[in-house]
Order: sequence, then C-alpha cells, then structure tokens
Amino acid sequence: MAYKVDHEYDYLFKIVLIGDSGVGKSNILSRFTRNEFCLESKSTIGVEFATRTLQVEGKTVKAQIWDTAGQERYRAITSAYYRGAVGALLVYDITKKQSFENILRWLRELRDHADANIVLMLAGNKCDLKHLRAISESEAQALAEKEELSFLETSALDAHNIENAFQSILLDIYHIVSKKALAAQEAASLVPAQGTTIKVENNDSKRSACCGK
Repeated sequence: MAYKVDHEYDYLFKIVLIGDSGVGKSNILSRFTRNEFCLESKSTIGVEFATRTLQVEGKTVKAQIWDTAGQERYRAITSAYYRGAVGALLVYDITKKQSFENILRWLRELRDHADANIVLMLAGNKCDLKHLRAISESEAQALAEKEELSFLETSALDAHNIENAFQSILLDIYHIVSKKALAAQEAASLVPAQGTTIKVENNDSKRSACCGK
C-alpha cells in the first residue's frame, strides 16, 4: 500500500508489526501513534491498526501501522494482513530468548506472503529491562546483518528508539517509491506521445507508386 493521493497526504504506507505474543507490539503501536503506554495491555485479538501522519523529506506521509496477535490460533489472518505492506517491524523481547529464536520463523512467513521489496527492521523491545536481558545486542546485530535487516533496540515504556525505528522504515520506503516513480517517468518519456506519426521509409511502396497499374 504505497500510492499517491492529492489532498491530506502525499503517500500512504502500510507497515506491519510481527512477532510473538507478549513482546510489546501493541504498546509500540500505541506509543508511536498516540504516545501512550499501557502496563495492563491485553493480548491483541485478531488485527488492529492505527495511523499517524508525518513529514518525510518534505512530503506528507500517512503511516498505517498494523498489529496482529502473535498467538498461533490467529495465524489464518496472515495472508490478508501482509497484503499491501511496504514495511515490517519484526519484534522480539530482549528478556525472552524464545521470542528471539522465533524471529526466523516470522521472517520466513513474511517472505512467503509479503512483497519482495518490503523494508524490514528487527527490533529488540523492552530494552528498559536490561537487568533481565537474555539476548545481547551483538547477537541480534549479527542476525540482522545475516538476514539483511536493519536493527534497533527499543522500549515502548520509555519511548526509546520508537520514533527512530518508524522514521527509518518510512524513509527507506519513501526512497524506494521515489526511485520507482522516477524510473516510470523516464520510461514514459521514451515512449512516443499518443498521436505521434513515425515515418518508415519503404522502398516497395515507392516502386508500386511508379509502376502501379
């Protein structure tokens, strides 16, 4: 979902949040879109999304952030969930090793269902709980480099790097969309305008004109 409109915003970009249940996806969503955090946050049932409009290189971009339940019983939602997504934040909890180990499974699912050009970022959430850390920053960075993902540690609780994560994803998406638009314009300029007549010299037609009966 990355198309141009004329009035309230220049672009609408759909970004999905992916990861195990309990890693903090819903609070990342609420922190970025409403600057809110809820300690009593309950598991997401199905799918929810929220939007926020911001400026990216002088353009007005509306970010539509989708959050889905990480529980297995909601996996049937996934193909529709990924449709039209141009960015994804893969979230794990730095205090839960299992949530980090499951990132590869989420990444595989994402690559099976999403567009090949989707912008991906790995986010180690709950970095405010450093005293309970189970995954080192260097271990996560190594995985990100291997899988060609950008990487940040975040905290929805104290808002650490939440803004940076989405700004980075949106900027990368904008650059991809801008390049595609430019390539399309250049291609269009090489195609003759409608109504243009192209004359092709044909010797046979000349011969038939002078020798015709």
